[in-house]
Amino acid sequence: MPEPKAAMEYLLDRDHVIAPARSPEYNLAQRFWNRAIGWVGWKVVGTWPTPDKFIMVVAPHTSNWDVPVGLLAGFSSGILGRWPYGFMMKDIWFKKPLGPFMRKLGGLPIDRSNPNDVVDQMAAVFSQRENFILAITPEGTRRKTEHWKSGFYFIAQAAVVPVVPVSFDYGRKEVGLGEAIYMTGDKDKDIAAFQDFFRGVTARQPDRFGPVRFRE
Repeated sequence: MPEPKAAMEYLLDRDHVIAPARSPEYNLAQRFWNRAIGWVGWKVVGTWPTPDKFIMVVAPHTSNWDVPVGLLAGFSSGILGRWPYGFMMKDIWFKKPLGPFMRKLGGLPIDRSNPNDVVDQMAAVFSQRENFILAITPEGTRRKTEHWKSGFYFIAQAAVVPVVPVSFDYGRKEVGLGEAIYMTGDKDKDIAAFQDFFRGVTARQPDRFGPVRFRE
């Protein structure tokens, strides 16, 4: 199992621009996403993911604009077409009449009152699928926080899947994709890779982007 690189080596490859996708099934929707990312002046840089299943840790998350930016980058690059994807939401959102719609969007209902069940539930989702991305915002809120939630860390370990860090850099207008890394169980060593990756990234609301660290 690969280990995270040393912090000083875990850098985003900004020189590699991931071109808009143009698959054999190139259709009207794909054409729209490809043109839209050009219209707004954003680009996707870094490393194309290679694992069949992984957790995508997305930061900074300081604004509602992060959602359309993420969808724009994901669909224009083809990543959200190549992999089925999902994201966790409170189970209250899945009651009628919104339930079917939320599931179609990729929502996965969870009961946050029992964090241990959440880890087991997400690990089960991974075990049932051949290809899957679980997207997580580790800050857990758009407000400034002093630490990241560690749920993604324990899910990655339980499911034995790597983590792909993704940055939303509004200063450069870049969505950055890092190399997939496995969590080792050494939190200090593992979080160092994320600290290096997100260093220098400009959030939509810079004053809301807190430290990249776990609760002590």
